[in-house]
Amino acid sequence: MNCAECEVLLHAFIDGELDAGHANDVERHAASCPACTDKLNAFRAMRTSMAQARLKEAAPAALRARIEAALPKPTAEIAAPRQFLQPSRRSFFGGFAAGAALSGAIAATLVLAVFNNERDEAIANEIVSAHLRSLQAGHLTDVETSDQHTVKPWFNGKLDAAPPVIDLTTQGFTLIGGRLDDINSETAAAIVYRRRQHIINLFVTRQSGRAHNDIAGETRHGFNLRHWAEGGLDFWAVSDINTAELDEFCQKFTAALHS
Repeated sequence: MNCAECEVLLHAFIDGELDAGHANDVERHAASCPACTDKLNAFRAMRTSMAQARLKEAAPAALRARIEAALPKPTAEIAAPRQFLQPSRRSFFGGFAAGAALSGAIAATLVLAVFNNERDEAIANEIVSAHLRSLQAGHLTDVETSDQHTVKPWFNGKLDAAPPVIDLTTQGFTLIGGRLDDINSETAAAIVYRRRQHIINLFVTRQSGRAHNDIAGETRHGFNLRHWAEGGLDFWAVSDINTAELDEFCQKFTAALHS
């Protein structure tokens, strides 16, 4: 492990978010590198200072009083007397059956939503782990070239679905190659781009859920992720560049994909 690779992992190491292998690599490198040791100690000191600092400020009582005074006063409503009807046997069992069917539909929807959320959570974690693995020396690309017409055919026959490979070099995102990776027990394509000194991994797999062209974003373990699905494929972009630049990458990729 070199200093650049160690620095990428320092925050995740301090937060206890690395697996045992990567944590051991960071510890061994920091033990032999005074510069990285100083950075690690500085990050730890900053984290301790922030945890001990009293950064919260309570709102003054006068502000609460003004807000409550500005709120509309609740008005009392006179409820009309209700007329209770004696239910018939048919209406009782009909309502029971309808309620049971509705409850079953709601339960099935909830189970499906929980399943999808858990699956996406697991995949997102694997995406970040695969991104971290790729930053290790010799793991970034299996085919190293900026020629999209070389990278795209290289994937032929290695995957069930051929990933689109788009050269965005003239738009500020340099294509540097591709590789095969394992995501959710499935062989996935990883198309690799560079933005200045930052690596962007675009993982492409067969679509596992519903199609959604909207790009969903989140930050996980210090890395920004973007996810969308279309054309029978799932796309996951991950990098340590800022959110605006990763959004720009996704927008330019999808625009080129549809052109």
